[in-house]
Amino acid sequence: MQAKWEKIEKNVGVLEVEIDEAKVAEALDKAFKKVVQKVNVPGFRKGKVPRGIFESRFGIESLYQDAIDILLPGAYSEAVEQTGIVPVDRPDVDVEQFGKGQPFIFKAKVTVKPEVTLGEYKGLEAPAADSEVNEEEIAAELERLQNRHAELVVVDEGPAQNGDTTIIDFEGFLDGEPFEGGKGERYSLELGSGSFIPGFEEQVVGLNIAEDKDINVTFPENYQAENLAGKDVVFKVKLHEIKRKNLPALDDEFAKDVSEFDTFDEYKADLTSKLKERKEKEAEAAKENALIDKAAEGAELEIPAAMIESEIDSMLKDFESRLRMQGMTLDLYYQFSGQDEEALKGQMRVDAEKRVRNNLVLEAIANAENLEISEDELSAELDNLSKMYNRSADELRTIFGSNGYIDTLNADLKVRKAVKFLIENSKSA
Repeated sequence: MQAKWEKIEKNVGVLEVEIDEAKVAEALDKAFKKVVQKVNVPGFRKGKVPRGIFESRFGIESLYQDAIDILLPGAYSEAVEQTGIVPVDRPDVDVEQFGKGQPFIFKAKVTVKPEVTLGEYKGLEAPAADSEVNEEEIAAELERLQNRHAELVVVDEGPAQNGDTTIIDFEGFLDGEPFEGGKGERYSLELGSGSFIPGFEEQVVGLNIAEDKDINVTFPENYQAENLAGKDVVFKVKLHEIKRKNLPALDDEFAKDVSEFDTFDEYKADLTSKLKERKEKEAEAAKENALIDKAAEGAELEIPAAMIESEIDSMLKDFESRLRMQGMTLDLYYQFSGQDEEALKGQMRVDAEKRVRNNLVLEAIANAENLEISEDELSAELDNLSKMYNRSADELRTIFGSNGYIDTLNADLKVRKAVKFLIENSKSA
């Protein structure tokens, strides 16, 4: 097989591939064996039609598309490896020549990973971050823990307050008519959570048990249901029940309930230590991000749109997975937030482009500094992953090797090494 790569634009080129006649003949043989199983010819059982009779009846050309489908994927992959290009999108393939007794020639227009021209990336300044913990931060963390361990107590009388969990019936009306998806019964709503349309929860505050109220709200302009976007609606609401958080006292009993410590002072000291450790890690992460951003700002590259779209898709899948862990689906999120998939992807676009840019720059730094991953480093990473997946490192190596993930793992480790290189070669502000 012969392959030739020619760049025609910054990140786009044409891959021209030629496969010899012998490979074409083999592919035609395979195509015949596949197709002959499906054809009916009088006097012959299925799959038993002789090749010559098949070709005289249907023509050799009837095998061409199947033969191309057999040859093309492997030939394209081999050509990519042979020319050393790194495609980032599906190729646009044009068959130039295919026929019995002829070489198979095709051209593929391919978008490839962009070239990166690095700017300054050594001696960059990273702002020093404060990792000390003050009393306000400790108090805020204790309040958060109080709320987490609070008991919900049914309130017999009095108006609903912000922070209460209310049980309500509601039904929405547009121009006096109920609309689809606007009705709920015995629905549990935490006031102040922001889970409903803006303005709804605020109007439930002050409502008494068994009281009815008409709540007027306006759907956001970008609401996913076009018939409701930007429209004024009325929700008829009835409050059935109010549950209020009963915060536990911050004392020795609280410490015993939420930790292994016997006294509140011991618990508070341990909490302070953990907060300090968390702030130190956050400071380290902030320094890493600042250095990566500066290195990326100084680099020159043009990111293909396909790479950004792929990153957005990956971010969306991750977001959906996190929603599922919270017991919510994307459809429910769209309903409550008033967004649709296009709007959510639009919000992710800037961050996706930044992620792709930073990653490409880190790869370029790793290559420029000849940063390689040793066998010991790869083994250590497989050992870490074995604990996460509860499978042996050798088993993971076999699995990753069979699906090509070892190369991806190596690339990820090189990027991490590039980040470490930036930190080691930086200076503090």
